[in-house]
Amino acid sequence: MQNIPTELLRTFLKAVDTGSFTRAGEIVGRTQSAVSLQIRRLEEMLDAPLFVRGTHRVKLTEEGATLAGYARRMLALNDEAVSSLRRPKVAGSVRLGAPHEYTASLLPVILGKFAQSHPGVMLEVTCDLSKNLLARQEKGEFDLVIALHDDPEERGGDKVLTEPLVWITSMDHERHMQRPLSLVVAPPPCIYRNRVLQTLGRQQRAWRIAYMSSSYSGIVAAVRAGLGVTLLAGSTVPEGVRVLGERDGFPAMGQLDVRLYERPEATTEAVRCLADYITSSFANSDTALATAASGAQMTSE
Repeated sequence: MQNIPTELLRTFLKAVDTGSFTRAGEIVGRTQSAVSLQIRRLEEMLDAPLFVRGTHRVKLTEEGATLAGYARRMLALNDEAVSSLRRPKVAGSVRLGAPHEYTASLLPVILGKFAQSHPGVMLEVTCDLSKNLLARQEKGEFDLVIALHDDPEERGGDKVLTEPLVWITSMDHERHMQRPLSLVVAPPPCIYRNRVLQTLGRQQRAWRIAYMSSSYSGIVAAVRAGLGVTLLAGSTVPEGVRVLGERDGFPAMGQLDVRLYERPEATTEAVRCLADYITSSFANSDTALATAASGAQMTSE
């Protein structure tokens, strides 16, 4: 059995994530030619082409896409083992603010693995709307904040993910076909709410707010019960709902950035460690997002 060196897998994934051998080399500290040699060595070991040659941007072959999934899992386990065993251990506390939907979807897995690797760090997680979280961080309430960002031109935070927005409705009701359109939304200043009302206003489409809750679980329960439709980030779409698209009469709603905000004046080793872990976890969440999207697609068919 051959063993794949982790440094080859790490370089391979950096090329995949950045879309450039040159940029991958800058990150891993190698020249572009050295990166090319590492990729060629990996291809020779596996006897399979990993990238489509002759394209301006890095494009994976079918074999390359398969390896990317395995590589992310292998490196995550490698990094978890190293973090868990190395000395000295990181200790301290981190106050993290995050939107409700992420604390119910991606974050439990991410924070659970972080806690296993860093048992000396105490996490204090608070849920709120993104704009409320950022306002509270300015008052010193949080060390880190994960927040949705509606305007890609506006500066602030470090982008960790770009999310497609998805309409959802009940699997057992046809409320989305009624007029005026019944909406399930959070109170202001919810970004999803703003995007929905602005879009429906431009379409001159009649609507009414049938249910309002600041809780993600409350919104999902209301949608499942058939009270109305709502809008969510793609990775946070739960099971047991139906995804609506243009064939159902619902317009494409674009994307939102997910950004991580840190207070430099309050940064500790524990804060920096969690920030790096969240950033890498979101960046490497393609497999999880694909699974979530696949499950959402199945409910819409």
